[in-house]
Amino acid sequence: MNRELEKFIRVYLSLEQAYDTSGYLRPTLHAFKDEYVRAVKEGLESVLRNRDLSVEEYERLTDIEFEDADSLYNYLNGIYEYLFRGAESQPVPPN
Repeated sequence: MNRELEKFIRVYLSLEQAYDTSGYLRPTLHAFKDEYVRAVKEGLESVLRNRDLSVEEYERLTDIEFEDADSLYNYLNGIYEYLFRGAESQPVPPN
């Protein structure tokens, strides 16, 4: 995971932010410089491809628990679809 993605996850997908689906996440990300947006996208693509982010590491970054790696990666894939492929709604992590 690159620095930009780690920072994005820590700030915008943390426990305090992740359940806010009011629609700010995509425009907030895309308001940053293109280099940052590209780095977040590439970092997320790499994590999804290599599955090298553990449930424990994600919890350390966000304080959000996932039952298993499959549920984490389903969520991260939904985030990717929302941020970069125009999915209509932002997914929320489990309660």
